[in-house]
Amino acid sequence: MGEKNREDENPRIKIGSDILKLLSKFAEIELEDVEIEIGDLEISIQPSIPIPTMAPPREISPLEKIKPTELLQTEFRVPKGDYPGQIVEVKLGATKGEGGTRGSSITLGGEKAPAYYRFDSLVLHPPVIAFDVFDKAPHLSRVMRTPFAEVLDDPAAWAKRCVDKFGAEMVQLHLTSIDPLWMDTSPEEAAKTVENVLEAVDVPLAVGGCGDPAKDLQVFEKVAEVGEGERLLINSVTLDMDIQGMSELVKKHGHAVIAFTSMDMALARELNRKLYEFLPKEDIVIDTTTAALGYGLDYAFTVMERTRLAGLMGDEELQHPMASGTTNAWAAREAWMKMDPKWGPREFRGPIWETVTALTLLLTGVDWFMMMHPAAVKTVKDVIRTFTRGEKASSETIADWITLKI
Repeated sequence: MGEKNREDENPRIKIGSDILKLLSKFAEIELEDVEIEIGDLEISIQPSIPIPTMAPPREISPLEKIKPTELLQTEFRVPKGDYPGQIVEVKLGATKGEGGTRGSSITLGGEKAPAYYRFDSLVLHPPVIAFDVFDKAPHLSRVMRTPFAEVLDDPAAWAKRCVDKFGAEMVQLHLTSIDPLWMDTSPEEAAKTVENVLEAVDVPLAVGGCGDPAKDLQVFEKVAEVGEGERLLINSVTLDMDIQGMSELVKKHGHAVIAFTSMDMALARELNRKLYEFLPKEDIVIDTTTAALGYGLDYAFTVMERTRLAGLMGDEELQHPMASGTTNAWAAREAWMKMDPKWGPREFRGPIWETVTALTLLLTGVDWFMMMHPAAVKTVKDVIRTFTRGEKASSETIADWITLKI
């Protein structure tokens, strides 16, 4: 037999030939239900636009080599704002002429514009810093203990040290030992501690509890009684407390109160609405929670700034002075732990941590700070003085606080 034709052996070749013949006769052909296998396919596309060559470097003229020696002169136009609201004023402390025994009283609030917008409104009442004092000293790092080492077991002496040596304009006494899960100090004993501190110093006093709603209310009832006439700042009332009971004892004995909520403007409004049923606005300071540098400071800043701006824009439920527990900065481990040398010594790092936290929140409009380290307090006071008076800061002395002797 003769050799078979290759096209007969491979039907794919024959079909392929037929397709080529068909395509040679027609300009267009439509296929249905056809499967086509293609091997390697190479597509080459020629660019239609020629690729430009790189231009030679431009010569720099002698005038362009001259470095600028001064800024361009331009006119500054004050960005005047329209703020229909005003922050209410809250008075703390009462002098002898006002029915108390304090050497001075303090007024918070009164702002008509955002913080330090001196071109819109002068600062009526500069922010106040209260030194933290504890009835039973908690575990403190060495950096925090050092300034108060000899008085940590005596809250009255501790408060006096803050006033006499570090110039405290107010004291915040924390009755942490009343906690039922710790020492469970009785309301009567706690009230006695408040009396001792009131006798030791003549600055306005704030008194805080342990955070247990029921125990705090019991203690504040006794504290309000022994502090009657002194216009104490009770720290604090929360949504989970007996708001009516708390409000009535504050009003009965002539004190003010901090309304504490957790980083939520809606909760701050809700608490204030409930307080308005029993207290005038002039008795309420708000605290929306302070988170430290590196531990949520941006959230704290945002909520405080929005709260202040809302009040100035007419939100009557948020037109209150703001408080900040800036001592929370020491809860950040970077403030007190021994770390890599690149972080710097703890003796400086801790106060810096507290300082930066305070200065950040100062720009939101905080009116009242709770702080602890004397170096941090001094720095923040200096900045407040500069902002309030419109003074120019000296870059040569800006870091002098580091050399502060304690």
